[in-house]
Amino acid sequence: MKLIRSKTEQDFRVRLINSHKSLFQEKSNERLLSVLRNSFPDMRTAYFIGHTPEQEEDLYTILINTDTIARIEMNRYNHDIKPNVVVISLRDYVIGLSKMSQIKLTVALDLAKKDLE
Repeated sequence: MKLIRSKTEQDFRVRLINSHKSLFQEKSNERLLSVLRNSFPDMRTAYFIGHTPEQEEDLYTILINTDTIARIEMNRYNHDIKPNVVVISLRDYVIGLSKMSQIKLTVALDLAKKDLE
C-alpha cells in the first residue's frame, strides 16, 4: 500500500507517534517495554498496532522494527503470570487485514523505517 498523505494517514501518524513516545518514556509502560526488550533483543523501535483491554489481561499487537509483529498478552493484576508473546511475520499478519488496519500498518512501517535510518 502506498501512502498518499490523507487525513486518515495523518491521524494514524499522530496516534502512532504518541503511543511510541508513551511506550519508551512513560513509567506505566515499563513492564511492557521490559517484555519487548527481553523477547526482542535486537529491537530498535516499536509501534502499537493494536491494544485490546480484556477483563484481566491487556492484548497488544506491536510492530517491532520493520519486519515483525508481536502479539503480547499480559495479566494486568498478577505480574507473576508470565506474559504470552507470539511472533507473527509481517507477511502473515497482513493477510485479511481491513483497509483501515492496512493504512495504520503502512504508516507504522513508514515511521519505523525513518527511526532505523
